[in-house]
Amino acid sequence: MMLSARKTFLLIALYTLTMMAVAIIYFQNYLGYEPCVLCVAQRIATITIGIIALIAFAHGKATKVYASLLVIASGAGAAIAGRHVWIQSLPEDEVPLCGPSFDYIVDAFPLRDALEMILLGDGSCADVHWNLLGLSIPAWTLIAFLGLLGLAIFQLIRRSK
Repeated sequence: MMLSARKTFLLIALYTLTMMAVAIIYFQNYLGYEPCVLCVAQRIATITIGIIALIAFAHGKATKVYASLLVIASGAGAAIAGRHVWIQSLPEDEVPLCGPSFDYIVDAFPLRDALEMILLGDGSCADVHWNLLGLSIPAWTLIAFLGLLGLAIFQLIRRSK
């Protein structure tokens, strides 16, 4: 038995809520890991996906429009997480230098420059603090974004009832 489009949007929203709870409650507050600039960008993508899915659930119409937005947001999240995994895989001598904090970048630079700096990542993004089954937090986040992307594509191509 397949979930309805509305219930699938609710599932996506609850999944992103769980992702954020794990990031903030467990990794940040319990383990004390401060998010790097790419982690913050991934959190923004996760929150964006959750909000779109929640609005889609509440609205109950225009499924294809919301699914298209979810494909874009999930794809962006996967791209950011993929870049983060790539930075973590670099040899130590090729890791970018550490830069300013996310808050400073957003406050001090024009939006276009700030986005470019954030998406490039820096040396702090190369640190691997935790892993499970040999995969770092960004690798698991990439897997989560790819799963969300798959659900969004499914919503986009499924037949409307």
